[in-house]
Amino acid sequence: MDIFYSTNWFLYPFLNILLGLFVVIVLVQLYYILFVFAKLLFQQPPLEKERWPAVTVVVCAHNELENLRELLPMLNEQDYPNYEVVVMNDRSWDGTEEFAEEEATAWNKVRFVHIRQEYDHVTPKKYAVTTAVRGAKHDVILLTDADCRPTTDQWIKGMAACLTEEKQIVIGFSPYQKLDGFLNRLIRFETFYVAIQYLSLALAGKPYMAVGRNLMYSKSLFTQNKGFYTHLRVVGGDDDLLMNEIATGHNTAVCLNADAFMVSIPKTTWKDWYRQKKRHLSVSKYYKTGNKVRLAVLSGTHVLSWMLFLGLLLGCLWNYQALLAYIIIIGVLFSIRLVSQWIVLGLASRKLFKSVGWFVIPLMDVTLFVYYFAMSFVMWYNRRKKVRWR
Repeated sequence: MDIFYSTNWFLYPFLNILLGLFVVIVLVQLYYILFVFAKLLFQQPPLEKERWPAVTVVVCAHNELENLRELLPMLNEQDYPNYEVVVMNDRSWDGTEEFAEEEATAWNKVRFVHIRQEYDHVTPKKYAVTTAVRGAKHDVILLTDADCRPTTDQWIKGMAACLTEEKQIVIGFSPYQKLDGFLNRLIRFETFYVAIQYLSLALAGKPYMAVGRNLMYSKSLFTQNKGFYTHLRVVGGDDDLLMNEIATGHNTAVCLNADAFMVSIPKTTWKDWYRQKKRHLSVSKYYKTGNKVRLAVLSGTHVLSWMLFLGLLLGCLWNYQALLAYIIIIGVLFSIRLVSQWIVLGLASRKLFKSVGWFVIPLMDVTLFVYYFAMSFVMWYNRRKKVRWR
């Protein structure tokens, strides 16, 4: 303790300001980690239902013939008393329509709706979803994509178990398949961390998004809020922008049942992944102000915690004997943040498909720091360029 008493704290006013800012940033990060993210660790499973609501599963597909061949048998064999599967064949030319007329007729739960043209007033994906919801036989809608696979035959049941009279939206988890290579690891890192954010904030009563690969909501809620009316021409947002408008702390539930996860096939090239991420990130500017502020604070403090840690550490090394007390404080604060995140995210990963290995989490943290920094620059640079779905 003598080192703290012997340090002349008044000699370095600018350093003190930066240290104070660093303390605030670490405290904000600790708040998210310990009081928001940690909510995932204590969620209780829903009560067993006596009556199961009828469900319409919606799959939008554009030239997804091979994926449909694998997915549809899995959906047709779900262990659920009353459901249908509606495949929205969106302008495909890969033989999907012939497949629907010949092979797919063997699956009694599956029916196809063919869309043969694009409309100017709405993006293709939103038109497909809207058409499917309007034509659904049942009030409960469960969405996924053609390149997804249910982990078990309990997928529908696991999601529907979270529905109540009050909870009309169920946000599910959709991890990416594990493959070799750094790109796949980055995709799984980023997907896991984004899921940590939207799932835990939903549990905290602040839902702001979901992924259309595993999302349930009521047809009546969709219709009452005029569906995608406010963002018909925005490419993307058929899941997160819709949830940003209609999801509240009262009407939204979170499903963490491992039997109800929907595994998605990831992009395998940097170009395809970059295009996908640009589309996803481009819609965030339409979020409600409160949601944008919360996410900006979270990602901003993440980046700044690393920048200030490295900057202060390097800045103190020029006279490390005189500034040793500063180095100790900086190191202890950053270690507390890193270890807290390591523990909470490690435990959360065990509940979320073991998306990230326990010992890789510190690497994930610095990778996401670089990712956030790089993508913020990319999105600013490309802010006026047009994005597209397909």
